[in-house]
Amino acid sequence: MKGWVSCSEHFKGRSFSHALWYLATIQMASPFPVSTTANLTFFIQPPNGVRAFQSINHVNTADGAADRVRNFEREQKEVVIENLRGKEDFASLDKTGFQLVHYPARHTSFNNDAEIEREYYPESAELIKKITGASRVVFFDHTIRRHRPGEVDDAPHKRQPVAQAHVDQTTASSIARVHRHLPPAEAEILLRRRFQIINLWRPINHPAIDWPLALCDYNSVDPKKDTLAVALVYPDREGETYGIKYNPNQKWKYFYGVTPEEAVLIKCFDSIQDGSVALFTPHTGFEDPTTPEGTPLRESIELRALVFYD
Repeated sequence: MKGWVSCSEHFKGRSFSHALWYLATIQMASPFPVSTTANLTFFIQPPNGVRAFQSINHVNTADGAADRVRNFEREQKEVVIENLRGKEDFASLDKTGFQLVHYPARHTSFNNDAEIEREYYPESAELIKKITGASRVVFFDHTIRRHRPGEVDDAPHKRQPVAQAHVDQTTASSIARVHRHLPPAEAEILLRRRFQIINLWRPINHPAIDWPLALCDYNSVDPKKDTLAVALVYPDREGETYGIKYNPNQKWKYFYGVTPEEAVLIKCFDSIQDGSVALFTPHTGFEDPTTPEGTPLRESIELRALVFYD
């Protein structure tokens, strides 16, 4: 296509400052999307119908390679990931399952959990209500991730970008979340109406050019064949997520260089399951081979919210 410029061609030999200049340019002027090609990690179903599981706080360091204890294999596939800069309106929570918004946060330090809950939670709840029309938002946790090459992700304060395609909740674990975080009588009433689980993802300190976030258009996903329920085993409880199996029909997207003044809303569950809206969004962090040398390492925060409607 005339005028098409690939990331690998454009950034070869370029600096990080040039990348920022380029980001500003394509946001304002580029008529064409760009893409990158990267290896994404997918799940493989355990043999003989065994339920997949992964231990969250137990790390296997055999052979010098740190990895969480699990009973399933993974595979890497080379995937073309389309950049939606310049066509942001393509994506919305109910159509594709994710959405980019420009919404600078008043809280910007992200150094103290108590301050985050006191200051960042309320303004983020208002953002989600504004975008979705929801009547109530209840955050149940948050995670700060920092890319630390060579370090082991084996504790809550050492979380790194997740490098495997997944969805944070299954239907069963979504319903369990409501019961876990709300009084029984209140949960029973709220579950009679539409509810969602939505993640609010935002870069910290600088644009997320290093280890960006890939998101899969829900319309390209087979929700039954492409998902694998995975038990997450904690010391005191068990959760459940979907691991994503590779399907060549999947269409992966990203927004190049999401800034701290922007946020990505990621739908992880929707109780409307009649096919009229996106049910969830497979997503993963990924190593973009076109990342300029010297790019600041990714820092981000994600909030997880129960979202209710009248």
